[in-house]
Amino acid sequence: QVQLVESGGGLVQAGSSLRLSCVASGRTFSSMGWFRQAPGKEREFVASIMRLSGNTYYADSVKGRFTISRDIVKSTAYLQMNNLKPEDTAVYYCAGGSLTNVAVTTPDYWGQGTQVTVSS
Repeated sequence: QVQLVESGGGLVQAGSSLRLSCVASGRTFSSMGWFRQAPGKEREFVASIMRLSGNTYYADSVKGRFTISRDIVKSTAYLQMNNLKPEDTAVYYCAGGSLTNVAVTTPDYWGQGTQVTVSS
């Protein structure tokens, strides 16, 4: 059974930091990434990382504040979020791409999501 399990969300004040984790099991993904969905808005891409090269990709809205990384041995992707803003409030979803970069193609698998709330 393929699973992506997120953790690390929470309620923080603006300017704070959080680190999200996503553990993959059941298969190896060529890329893993993070998407988010705020109330009343469509799900949007946040960041992705390629498993072998380590190349990373970011949405303009998070460049310079968020950092994605991965631990190949642990099959885990991380999203370090610094200088959080109220507009970062959303449910954050982990995504896995079997063959392609989830930044440019629809992910094959999704996690259940973790809530991040940033108060002003």
